[in-house]
Amino acid sequence: RTIKVEVYDWDRDGSHDFIGEFTTSYRELSRGQSQFNVYEVINPKKKGKKKKYVNSGTVTLLSFLIETEVSFLDYIKGGTQINFTVAIDFTASNGNPSQPTSLHYMNPYQLNAYGMALKAVGEIIQDYDSDKMFPALGFGARLPPDGRVSHEFALNGNPQNPYCHGIDGVMEAYYRSLKSVQLYGPTNFAPVINHVARYAASVKDGSQYFVLLIITDGVISDMAQTKESIVNASKLPMSIIIVGVGPAEFDAMEELDGDVVRISSRGKFAERDIVQFVPFRDYIDRSGNHVLSMARLAKDVLAEIPEQFLSYMRVRGIKPSPAPPPYTPPIHVLQTQI
Repeated sequence: RTIKVEVYDWDRDGSHDFIGEFTTSYRELSRGQSQFNVYEVINPKKKGKKKKYVNSGTVTLLSFLIETEVSFLDYIKGGTQINFTVAIDFTASNGNPSQPTSLHYMNPYQLNAYGMALKAVGEIIQDYDSDKMFPALGFGARLPPDGRVSHEFALNGNPQNPYCHGIDGVMEAYYRSLKSVQLYGPTNFAPVINHVARYAASVKDGSQYFVLLIITDGVISDMAQTKESIVNASKLPMSIIIVGVGPAEFDAMEELDGDVVRISSRGKFAERDIVQFVPFRDYIDRSGNHVLSMARLAKDVLAEIPEQFLSYMRVRGIKPSPAPPPYTPPIHVLQTQI
């Protein structure tokens, strides 16, 4: 392809004066500094008016560097694993799960808001997670047998191994928890963020990236601690997705999202933006077509992950591993006996 270069005389007020132009190509530039890379700068107007016009000066190439833009998929092809963790809000403000008004209502015929958000996001993320084993946590509930309040409990009841198999396994553990725990409070995010951050801190070589999905009904109690957790986590290979369900005001979540103002804690700013917030109510399809609305939710929820992922890799100078050769099935030689 032809590359056209225009040369201007720069002026502080922005009224730059056009000097002239020349064309080149990637192939020519890649020869580096040589007689081939000295270009006459031509001003077409002057050339048309002046018979003796030769050029308006020359441009000489001094150095040439090729940088490859790598994509999110280059890392996935190279074997980077995406680890997906779910954290669900079990605070009393969600309402009694046995009542139809509750955000946790266990309707035998359709998913509640938590179930829908979990399925929509999880079913896409699980395709990037090869073992399909997801740690699923709850926060803000009183646990049996002694009624202690926990902000970081395993939905499957096994703190040593909180992994659930696939999104269906997470859904199953979620419904089981609803039957055994008591919704309580307050709404603390920092413990589950720190839980995932501990794992992310142990693998900083680019071989793994962690995504935490928090589904919540909104009003957050430990804002200062959460901000500090996010600022610390912004140095780690992790992203946080917050889906807000229900009718509450989500101003605090917008602040955590950090798209308008970069989040900070004790005067320290987050190294990069790692939080994406979406209010679930914006995706409830009035016509009742949940398939389309859930696809839109998943798209918007996951929109920032590739860029957040790449920003971590770029800052750390981590390049994707080469992709393994494509799989070719072994050829079986058929032996026929006569």
